Amino acid sequence: MHTPSNKLITKTGKERQSHLEVTEAAELMKFLIGAIPSKSRSDIKSLLAHHQISVGNEVITQYNYPLEIGQQVVVNWTKVLIEKQPEGLNIVFEDLHIIIIEKQAGLLSIATATEKEQTAYSILSEHVKKRDPKNKIFVLHRLDRETSGVMMFAKSEKVQQLLQNAWKEVVLERSYVAVVEGLVTKEQGTITSWLTESKAFIMYSSRTPNAGQKAVTHYQVLQKNKNYSLLEVKLETGRKNQIRVHMKEIGHSVIGDKKYGATKHPIGRLGLHARVLAFKHPITGEDIRYETDIPKEFLNLFSQ
Repeated sequence: MHTPSNKLITKTGKERQSHLEVTEAAELMKFLIGAIPSKSRSDIKSLLAHHQISVGNEVITQYNYPLEIGQQVVVNWTKVLIEKQPEGLNIVFEDLHIIIIEKQAGLLSIATATEKEQTAYSILSEHVKKRDPKNKIFVLHRLDRETSGVMMFAKSEKVQQLLQNAWKEVVLERSYVAVVEGLVTKEQGTITSWLTESKAFIMYSSRTPNAGQKAVTHYQVLQKNKNYSLLEVKLETGRKNQIRVHMKEIGHSVIGDKKYGATKHPIGRLGLHARVLAFKHPITGEDIRYETDIPKEFLNLFSQ
């Protein structure tokens, strides 16, 4: 089984993982006692019991697991590794207060009045209720159905309120990668406009100050060819469909985004991925940063 650490690169102010090289054959418990002398035998048993030890990409819980020379033991200090991932998403971090997932394209974040199908919210609700039927999940932000990437949910109303009431101060970075149509000649730029929604649920952009909700998007070109450009996009505001509307506004719609002017659909999905989420933990105060890989289907468009 693959651990979440294979899916994401974790970068924080403090080391969240220890990677330990096996230099002689030994049982796992004996190895860990020697490798991390600051921890007691009961501490190490607890790490094993809470699925925080992995060997060769597999979560190991038995203390007498035989290790071979050259293997790597990973200790995940602050996250419980998930043995079986729910369908449609990967849980990449979970503690008592929050859950961070990587959502796949095509999965709704939360049900709407007209759509009652399985969503990231319903999958996670089921996940936490397995431990205690009273457990609940609370929404913090959303990703469009066809957008993949990192999302965070709260596990209590208190944490939800703490995060939502100070979202701008707590969230240190939200950045996306987008594949857009055409060659973007300006290497970087900022788009500022005011967004309003029509009765048909389409967002419209206006340069008239205060004619809607202010939206600010920063972009930088990462790669380009004559057909497409790969952009890093950072949000200063988080409005509905903001990136999609702003890309259309500069004449470079996100690929696969027929709703906002795209004519090309080369990868069978929307070319938008929430790549980085960095924030200050609402309870511990620790700075946490999750960075995912750029989807392969995005990069393949620039490898020919």
